[in-house]
Amino acid sequence: MVLAAVAALLAIGLFLLRGGLQPAAPLEKLARQSLDLPVALTNGKPTLVEFYADWCEACQAMAPAMERIESQHHEQLDVVLLNVDNPRWQPEVDRYDVNGIPQLELFDAEGSAVGRSLGARSQPELEALSSALIAATPLPVMAGVAPLSQLPSAPLGASGAMAGPRSHS
Repeated sequence: MVLAAVAALLAIGLFLLRGGLQPAAPLEKLARQSLDLPVALTNGKPTLVEFYADWCEACQAMAPAMERIESQHHEQLDVVLLNVDNPRWQPEVDRYDVNGIPQLELFDAEGSAVGRSLGARSQPELEALSSALIAATPLPVMAGVAPLSQLPSAPLGASGAMAGPRSHS
């Protein structure tokens, strides 16, 4: 009986230490309501993906602004949060070369990567990025934001094969 009481007290203590019944933090809330990335990239809406971590202070500071962007543009834009500490997202962390957080990956309505943003963003900056994605216009010029481009096809050599790196034709 004593063992059950101690176990119950420990469980209650752990519950209270982890936040009790308080509403989830914005990062956690957004991550839970996010679409799966493959769904977001194929549903005909532009997508803003944030790679984050719970311990990241810049990510936490940016969370209320991300929450506002998601709620204001829910019908026009998908906001997806991927936690870099979750092994489930390791393939995406590798694919998008995440080496710092927060990192935003920006996709057009067809699911093609159009840009990347490194570092924390303010509400006006997130709004400008979101508006450009929704309007399918070029990304705004700001430090830490770069549009992505596709490499052109390699020129064909005289034999119809791709020219090699030592080719001078």
